[in-house]
Amino acid sequence: MPAKISELDQLVVVLVRPRNPLNIGAAARAMSNFGARHLRLVNPYAAGFREARSAVGASALLNNAQEFDSVAEAVADCSLVVGTTAIRNRALQDPVRRLNEASASAIRTALVSGRAALLFGSEKIGLTNADFTHCHWLLTIPTDEQNISMNLGQAVAVCLFGLSRNVVDEAISEQIEPAASGEIEKITQGLYEALKISGYVKPGNDAVSEKKVRRLMLRFNLQAMDAKVLLGMVRQIVWKLRQDAKGYPFTR
Repeated sequence: MPAKISELDQLVVVLVRPRNPLNIGAAARAMSNFGARHLRLVNPYAAGFREARSAVGASALLNNAQEFDSVAEAVADCSLVVGTTAIRNRALQDPVRRLNEASASAIRTALVSGRAALLFGSEKIGLTNADFTHCHWLLTIPTDEQNISMNLGQAVAVCLFGLSRNVVDEAISEQIEPAASGEIEKITQGLYEALKISGYVKPGNDAVSEKKVRRLMLRFNLQAMDAKVLLGMVRQIVWKLRQDAKGYPFTR
């Protein structure tokens, strides 16, 4: 009989700019309840969050939480990055899925072969559009339209419950290793530099163009080996463009 897979062991919960230490502690407690072990925080507002009294039974998990300066760094080793959103009246460019068995299954499948990150924004504004550019797709909890906003700790608990339902015994077969987000980001930055040198990126469109390149790369769902090959190609192109640019007195 195949052994039961503890799929949430590979899940990374990322709290982006969280403000309330009690919410951080509640998120850690929910993670402990459902078997998720990796908590990461991006620029937490409160320095004393590790002493949060709301982390009942999860003090070790909270003490081991990692801090990062950016979302890109926090998800660099993850092959799937999913952002959470209440949607509100926002015009979203990224695909949005409801928290249900289909979306939970997609995340659990990714966890079989690598790490996946689940992002939660700050209590005040949630995730920003810039945060969304690091996500493969977005996840929303189907709440009542009259009150769609949830407490951060509650949102983490509901999402983890949704992911942990109907987990069955599975045999680990040979898996194709997906590219980590860190490798995708390197390709994104290299390709973006090439586009800037070549004149494709117009003045004043830098931020928009970079977001478009990042979203495009995420939609490719590259395998790890393909990402290494593509990164080598992009780096060679950038090197050549830099060499050619040195020979011109004016930018083209």
